[in-house]
Amino acid sequence: MINSKDFFLALEQLEKEKKINREFFISALESALTSAYKKNFGEARSATVKLNPEKGTIKVLAYKTVVDEVEDPDKQISLEEAKQIKSSYQVGDIISEEVTPKSFGRIAAQTARQVVMQRLREAERDNLSAELNAKGDQLTTAIVRRKDANNVYVELSGTETEGVLGEKDIIPGEKLEIGDRIKVHIKRVRDNGFGAEVQVSRTTPAFVRKLFEIEVPELTNGEVEIKSIAREAGNRTKLSVYSADPNIDPVGACVGAHGARINAVIDELHGEKIDVVRYSDDVFEYIANALSPADVVSVELNNETKSSRVIVPDNKLSLAIGKEGCNVRLAARLTGWKIDVKSESSSEKEEQSKQVHEYTSIFDKDGADNEIDIFEDIETI
Repeated sequence: MINSKDFFLALEQLEKEKKINREFFISALESALTSAYKKNFGEARSATVKLNPEKGTIKVLAYKTVVDEVEDPDKQISLEEAKQIKSSYQVGDIISEEVTPKSFGRIAAQTARQVVMQRLREAERDNLSAELNAKGDQLTTAIVRRKDANNVYVELSGTETEGVLGEKDIIPGEKLEIGDRIKVHIKRVRDNGFGAEVQVSRTTPAFVRKLFEIEVPELTNGEVEIKSIAREAGNRTKLSVYSADPNIDPVGACVGAHGARINAVIDELHGEKIDVVRYSDDVFEYIANALSPADVVSVELNNETKSSRVIVPDNKLSLAIGKEGCNVRLAARLTGWKIDVKSESSSEKEEQSKQVHEYTSIFDKDGADNEIDIFEDIETI
């Protein structure tokens, strides 16, 4: 028997710090120590390690089955030997005896440490994941604590937990300094090999959604709904909004008086452009709205390919397409439709060219006979 009161005191302290269930600790340690025992004293033995926190003891118990004839001494005991231990034993009974080696404490500490720490990391990750999932998809405040070449590490407010902002989770051009207080969106919790790691972001569409929910009460009370968001962080975001109440202007609610609400969001995004457009069940209207701030002359749809052809005024073509195609690309993602933007003049030229092509095709198809007939008709006249 090993008296390990200090060991259990450390275990109790760890339990309080990590907030991990006591029974889970005991189960993890018993499993790890049993593996350590078998590794050092024989895999064939049917043995298990039992921890008693109240008495502060660790015991190794070996189990043998009572048989008439012993074939495996590590797992079996003869009926004759068993009756010497207890006269009531019968064939088929299981006998346990303590076989704790004197050196087991050192061996257990060396061998089981890695297994135990792994189980603790898993428990910590699961607990943290459950805690964060209970909070739901939300925004939280964080303080920048440290940085390296690729990541920014923040302390999540109220959790004493470290969050990680990867390169793709930082708004392009954003300079974060130690001590800065920022808002972040919790993406996921994963095991990085050393424990639970919380990945947070400032570039997800959900980040913009949560910022608007903070500024626009109509979103939180359900009077206004965000139907879709498309975002290229640091450049532009489009969101479509809808209200079932005809007396509520969903776009106006999100923009706010004199742009106060939307400007608060833009400030948090360091000047990122935001287009709030009205959602419509009418696809023609929805696509036209999505290309805001450009005006749209007409929209043609191909339902089979879910693609559209949009005509805009000549002087609005560059606005509709946007810098490096950003505006039309986001409009397509927002609506779920492919969008091909054409100017009025280029559309007219294409139409004229198409008409000429159709006339030529008809003429070629009719052949030389038709040509002779035409001239014969002229001569007759």
